Amino acid sequence: MKGRRMCGTVTAADDGSRVVVAGWVNHRRDHGGLTFIDLRDHTGVVQLVFNPALAPEAHELAERCRLEWVLRVEGPVGRRPEGSENPNLPTGSVEITVDACEVLGQAEAMPIGVSDEVAADERVRLQYRYLDLRRPRMQRNLRARHRFVKSLRDVADQLGFIEIETPTMIPSTPEGARDFIVPSRLWPGHVWALPQSPQIYKQLCMVGGCDRYFQIARCWRDEDLRADRQFEFTQLDMEMSFVDEDEIFLVLEEMISKAFGEAFQIPVSTPWPRLPFSEAMRRFGSDKPDTRFDMELEDVSDIFRDSSFRVFKGALEEGGSVQALRVPGGAELTRGELEGEWLQVARTYGAAGLAYMWRRSGSFEGAITKFLSAEEQAALAGRLGVEDGDCVCFTAGRTAVARTSLGAVRLHAARRFDWIPKGRFDFLWITEFPLFEQDPVTGRVGSVHHPFTQPHPDDWELVRTDPIAVRSRSYDIVCNGVELGSGSLRITNPAQQAAIFEALGLSAEEAERKFGFLMSAFRYGPPPHGGFAAGIDRMVMLGVGETTIREVIAFPKTQSGGDPMTGSPTPVAVEQLTEVGLRLAPTLRPEPAVAPTGGGE
Repeated sequence: MKGRRMCGTVTAADDGSRVVVAGWVNHRRDHGGLTFIDLRDHTGVVQLVFNPALAPEAHELAERCRLEWVLRVEGPVGRRPEGSENPNLPTGSVEITVDACEVLGQAEAMPIGVSDEVAADERVRLQYRYLDLRRPRMQRNLRARHRFVKSLRDVADQLGFIEIETPTMIPSTPEGARDFIVPSRLWPGHVWALPQSPQIYKQLCMVGGCDRYFQIARCWRDEDLRADRQFEFTQLDMEMSFVDEDEIFLVLEEMISKAFGEAFQIPVSTPWPRLPFSEAMRRFGSDKPDTRFDMELEDVSDIFRDSSFRVFKGALEEGGSVQALRVPGGAELTRGELEGEWLQVARTYGAAGLAYMWRRSGSFEGAITKFLSAEEQAALAGRLGVEDGDCVCFTAGRTAVARTSLGAVRLHAARRFDWIPKGRFDFLWITEFPLFEQDPVTGRVGSVHHPFTQPHPDDWELVRTDPIAVRSRSYDIVCNGVELGSGSLRITNPAQQAAIFEALGLSAEEAERKFGFLMSAFRYGPPPHGGFAAGIDRMVMLGVGETTIREVIAFPKTQSGGDPMTGSPTPVAVEQLTEVGLRLAPTLRPEPAVAPTGGGE
């Protein structure tokens, strides 16, 4: 619109000048024959004054206006009368006296409010997402996301990366999450898959001599949805040749710290601490620890090695451990709270139970104290630094489960006692993840990250004899207890890659069928390389202070995986299925509701 000024940019510096603004009616009120309208666009609001004596036609239109009508107005900017200024707005000292007004669009009664103060059920918000996007909160989030991605691209360009688009119709390799499958019309009985990541293609770019690749990549995974997971998501995808971990860390620290500063005005210091996976699990019970507060776990198995407490003794005899957590101020916790909320947190992560004691008046209290000797209690108090007013929580059993479940209790305690400092961002690297993991039900060995990750050179001999003990040259970025992304140095030696496939239970024929083109490429001079993939949605979520990625995605799915705005997923015509040689199984759940076409109440 020619000559248009944004609503939120009209200030006292424009006093006496004539402006054109356009936007939505945010608020309308009548006072003594004058009509006032707050007009809104994504930059803010500006006050309009309609005077029937100066512009009767414009005033008549203003009287008919309703919320969310779209207007274009013209008029001179002037100072608001003394005492009517709004110091909370950049435009709060001025108003526009309208002498020309045009209605560009009318709105029916709104099904949801578009102000941040108006609460709405999330499903209704997603059903009318095109209206929900008008909220200042959503406008801020999406524009911050734009600035974040732009900064990533700018820094990548400065560091010598080139952006390459990789295919979104690829062969299915369902070793990780479930693929989304696309049937082929031209190849009956065959399918494409939507990529869970551009992993193989970016490695082939390295074979092709591209040296430094990146992409703001769209990816798909058919997984259950949660606060930080959607079917389709966006990631910063990177790969570099002739590098080691240190070089990759430096590049990512520079890119992400600059982007956080430019998009969110959050200073991020570098370099980031590095924590091996085994140490993270030992100290925090998590491979994505929140390090903004202390209160680390303590392995107290040695204190209770000869304990008469059956729970601890049984765990140790079976090769497990006893883990302890001091909770400062925890003496105020009631038995009901510990047996209810806290125990349930531990059980959610596999613990059989949660033992606890309080420290009051110089001694321990609680049901388990009668099973613990004075020497054990004294050693525990000394080891943990227990003081009066504290509580000590314990988990016992298989070490991995005991640590993970008590790590979850640690996070629960931090929220309960407000240990987490506001406005702090603790970035760190988690390194040396296990290369393999074993399914507890089937016993099958699988990759922790993916099968192209290099094993730690010191552990190579264990690949065939003790694969679960093998460390990898992989690494994650974690911030405030949120995993933001993963990467690794890649295998380029065909013999080493074949040994990894063998450890995963893939026959030579199956490996050739699924990854033969990659193995073939590695016979033609592959450079050593490594890379990384970081979730854009999760990073923006952290940066703008949201708790779910749905608040930083323009059109997300609900937690059940549907889209109430479009009513998708939708039924498909038999003719379309026949064309690609498919027949669907009977419906297993109700179809998503389709949004009504008319306005709301």
